[in-house]
Amino acid sequence: MPETDYVKIPQQRIGALIGKNGEVKKAIEDGTGTYLDIDSEEGAVDITPRDDMEDPLGVWMANDIIKAVGRGFNPSVALKLLDENFYLEIIQLPLLVGKSKNALARYKGRIIGKDGKTREIIMEMAEVDMAVYGKTVSFIGELENIKIAEEAVKMIINGSRHKSVYSFLEQKQHELKVKEFKTIVGIDEDKIEYRDGVFEPVDDESD
Repeated sequence: MPETDYVKIPQQRIGALIGKNGEVKKAIEDGTGTYLDIDSEEGAVDITPRDDMEDPLGVWMANDIIKAVGRGFNPSVALKLLDENFYLEIIQLPLLVGKSKNALARYKGRIIGKDGKTREIIMEMAEVDMAVYGKTVSFIGELENIKIAEEAVKMIINGSRHKSVYSFLEQKQHELKVKEFKTIVGIDEDKIEYRDGVFEPVDDESD
């Protein structure tokens, strides 16, 4: 039986973790087969496996879901981590940023974009959920998609223009679509052409 785990999140996110009438806490417990002991004052959560826990990864999954809520995700998004194909990735903003509140605000502002535009574009094109909270940027999604979104954010942190980041995302989005199409129809990637947004197999037969 897995052992009890422990995780600490910002105290101001405890309310979101518990939810109205404890519904979020219950959803995590039921979904992972665990019991959560939440210290509202300290922001500490003990995760204990229940006797009826079926998935041996239940404690680990609960840990990730709690971390996701702590990093600013809506609990309904965090609960996507119950799907074994979804992962949580948390990246720290540069340490230099943490020494200056103004620098931190500038970095976060560039990552989020005006009216949240940049964040929305990254989420849509990389097909991930994304949260910018405190000194972290976090992602929930399939692993390959997360890596694309993470690279886009790192480009922004390193000073790339938004236009360059969007071009990178367009390229990666195209590559993912080609890969998905190839998997579905069983055609080699070098035998696929992309015309006006439509994938077409290349005919090898000559006249």
